[in-house]
Amino acid sequence: MSKVISRISSRRALQGTAAGVVALGLLLWWLLPLGEEPPSGTITFSTGTSRGVYQEYGERLRNELDRDMPGLTVRLQHSAGSQENVRRVATGEADFTIAAADAVETYDIAGREGSQELRGVARLYDDYVQVIVPNDSDVKSIPDLRHKRVATGPVNSGVRLIANRVLKAAGIDPAKDITPMSDGIDTGPDELMRGRIDALFWSGGLPTNGLVQLARKFDFRFVPIEADLVATLHRQSEAARYYRATNMPESAYPSVQQGSTVPTIAVSNLLMTREDMDPRLTEWVTRTVIKSRDDIGAHVHSAQLVDLRTAIYTDPLILHEGARRYYRSVKP
Repeated sequence: MSKVISRISSRRALQGTAAGVVALGLLLWWLLPLGEEPPSGTITFSTGTSRGVYQEYGERLRNELDRDMPGLTVRLQHSAGSQENVRRVATGEADFTIAAADAVETYDIAGREGSQELRGVARLYDDYVQVIVPNDSDVKSIPDLRHKRVATGPVNSGVRLIANRVLKAAGIDPAKDITPMSDGIDTGPDELMRGRIDALFWSGGLPTNGLVQLARKFDFRFVPIEADLVATLHRQSEAARYYRATNMPESAYPSVQQGSTVPTIAVSNLLMTREDMDPRLTEWVTRTVIKSRDDIGAHVHSAQLVDLRTAIYTDPLILHEGARRYYRSVKP
């Protein structure tokens, strides 16, 4: 009897080992192509401002790329944001970047250099427009910003593009009816806390670390962007169609929102490159972006929203051939 039990135990152990090998093989197939030498070389990734989501995501993604492609050097470039990022990739100053869909469409509509060469790699997560004022401010709505000192973001940033459009939709001329300031998420929170500006526009993933830090030492609140204003916004230009009315969830900044949602607008962020980027390298980059969602998301909350099912929707950009190869390889 003991020999029979021993044979059964051995057979089960072998079956368990075999199952483990199969599982490991499937995991390796999902993570990295078996037997394929990782791409090498050097690429430049344009990110964003310090304390912003683009910068933090770029830093985390570089670590993941280094793990998957040890021979690849990833150089990070700080930038003002989406508008500058689009231009850099289009003109060859950078190889990969993140930019909001409205900034991509605006660049294309203007027919600027290299616009036809831009390609999508993955839809990542949504940016939420966040308009911040001190808790004791008399500003209750966007029209109340008239005659105020308003930080609309750095020149060539995505937030500057959105802020100006939102203000115009409210009947405010950004050049005449406010005192425009160029502070972004890197300097704006401190300027607001010191009383040097009355309001701060920010467009970023939720939550943004710069505002999380501000909430720990300063009482502020969010100004809503109501649905009727969004309807007016949509009539401004073709690029404005990428803004969607939504609510900032109460979980974004619990100590600030106190259980309440905030009406606002959101726009999708795209990981992008150029048509002439090596398809094999782009395929590997796409794979790393998808498989590293949880690791990056543990530090960059908005990255948790990266999803294989929606990543292929990079409108207004068509998919790069390398990204297309990856999505086809994992299609059920």
